[in-house]
Amino acid sequence: MSGRARAAGKSAGVGALSAGEALVEAVEGVVDHAISRMLLSDRRITSAAQGKSRLAGETDTEAFAGDIQRIVVIAVPVVRRLARGARRTRVPWVMVASSAISVGIAVSTGVRELRTLASLVAHRLEQATGERSDPALVKKLAIDLYLHPKGTLRLDDDRLRLVRLTRKWVSSGVFGRKTSKRAERALDAAERLDAAALSARWAELHRKSDAGGGT
Repeated sequence: MSGRARAAGKSAGVGALSAGEALVEAVEGVVDHAISRMLLSDRRITSAAQGKSRLAGETDTEAFAGDIQRIVVIAVPVVRRLARGARRTRVPWVMVASSAISVGIAVSTGVRELRTLASLVAHRLEQATGERSDPALVKKLAIDLYLHPKGTLRLDDDRLRLVRLTRKWVSSGVFGRKTSKRAERALDAAERLDAAALSARWAELHRKSDAGGGT
């Protein structure tokens, strides 16, 4: 392989990586916007049944339309790479554009599902503590439940799994995978949360972190 070809390949790889990172950042932005906006309101989803009913109704993501449009644009090179990997042939531009739009729709749907789930999580925490819920804890629990409704919640790992969340929404758009059933299972799991224990554990971990940082 010539030096020019190697350089071109390296440049393409860096470009794809940068696009992927930008897409994760864009998803993080819209998730943060959606959940923060929900927490500023006093309205909450108070049961899994109410959450499912809300999701079955009309969409209400107009407030995030600009964020979703940005994600569609950023998703184009990521979608092109995925499509090429699946087909091993050159992919028509119209197919790439269509898939990028599908990714935007999947993200819009996913944000709505996650916001609804976060609202129920916030309600459960606030009912248990009598205080406004910690936004960081709400986001952590909502994302973890959304990705793994039957998984064990680990608060000692406070990372937000945004790469995994982005990957799920992108694959949902590109390959037509639905997320509604998983969202419903996540709502059921949120309704069963031991919110008091989770809040206490979260506070304990942060006290230890603050104490460690002060030494």
